[in-house]
Amino acid sequence: MNDSGGPTRVSILGATGSIGSSTLRVLTHNPEQFAVVSLVAQRNVERLAEIALRTRAEFVAIADERQFAALKDHLSGSSIEVGAGGEAVIEAASRRADVVVSAITGYAGLRSTLAAARSGANLALANKEAMVTAGTMVRAALAKGGGALIPVDSEHAALFQSLWGQDRDAITQLILTASGGPFRTWSKEDIQQAAPDQALKHPNWDMGAKVTIDSASMMNKGLELIEAQQIFDIAPDRLDVVVHPQSIVHSLVAYHDGGQLAQLGVPDMQTPISAALRWPKRTKTSVPPLDLAQYGSLTFEPPDRDRFPCLALAEAAMRHGGAAPIAMNAANEVAVRAFLDGAFRFGGIPQVVSEVLDQTVAEAPVSLDEIAVIDADSRTKAHAAVAKFSK
Repeated sequence: MNDSGGPTRVSILGATGSIGSSTLRVLTHNPEQFAVVSLVAQRNVERLAEIALRTRAEFVAIADERQFAALKDHLSGSSIEVGAGGEAVIEAASRRADVVVSAITGYAGLRSTLAAARSGANLALANKEAMVTAGTMVRAALAKGGGALIPVDSEHAALFQSLWGQDRDAITQLILTASGGPFRTWSKEDIQQAAPDQALKHPNWDMGAKVTIDSASMMNKGLELIEAQQIFDIAPDRLDVVVHPQSIVHSLVAYHDGGQLAQLGVPDMQTPISAALRWPKRTKTSVPPLDLAQYGSLTFEPPDRDRFPCLALAEAAMRHGGAAPIAMNAANEVAVRAFLDGAFRFGGIPQVVSEVLDQTVAEAPVSLDEIAVIDADSRTKAHAAVAKFSK
């Protein structure tokens, strides 16, 4: 956070996505508190240019180099600097800022997350795959840069806030809540036969397609368990999941005195984002206040790992460590894309992930290049598995 009295300087990696849009709503609600440094998008030139002009960003980068001329044209006459391609994305992540919101979905966001961590800014992390595939490297980069990691995922933001100022030696368990997604009450057979339009109907959250599918399979919760292990440096057997359909309690921390602390709120990503942008100060949002009487009751139930095998696969990868989380993440990204493209029904996703994990034997990588090799090899195996399980 900026302690000079001026506005907090913010960069947003993934500015046109769901998290980026929620971040911009927080900034718009508090225009005097923030200044935009860098914006990054994959290919949505029109939306990126509109955001850049409205926020008076200093620098914008489009990952798809083919869109450079179009972006340049849209910003012609402004003083905004423009870049394109991978190196421009890294430059955007590295520019001097107080906080960088890392919200590029999937493994594609790893390098920019590492660049942001090295920059010295606080890292408002919404890219869980970065911690799943290279958590040790992200933590090392933050230690070198001097910034703090402040999670943006609602569950990890809740854990972060419930741990703030507490006795870490007294923790017995970190408990992540899960909505259960659109298939919470479905039979195993019906889940396996579900189509993309059914899996994309999340009951509580408005998210991008990849995250929404992961929520439906509960792979999202598995990724979040590994992310929590990396962020909070806690043993896998002290992490658990509870299904909470209302999505009001976002996570809980259990202490050895028998008590638990939880963070509650209306399911809207503005709340955890606003906490990350100026922590430990609180920032106003347009989110309505939580009225518990309106909900009447909050319910909780254990997750069903038989109906949702992706959760069990992720937990196994977390316990195994090494290359397993990297392989699992790569296989899941390929499988989700194949499912959305109509290659198979929903049950094909865990089949592909399981097939790739069964072939994964590599030890823990020690460099970014080794991670890239494991990721690429796992994607090759995943594509072969997709072909095997396709209709």
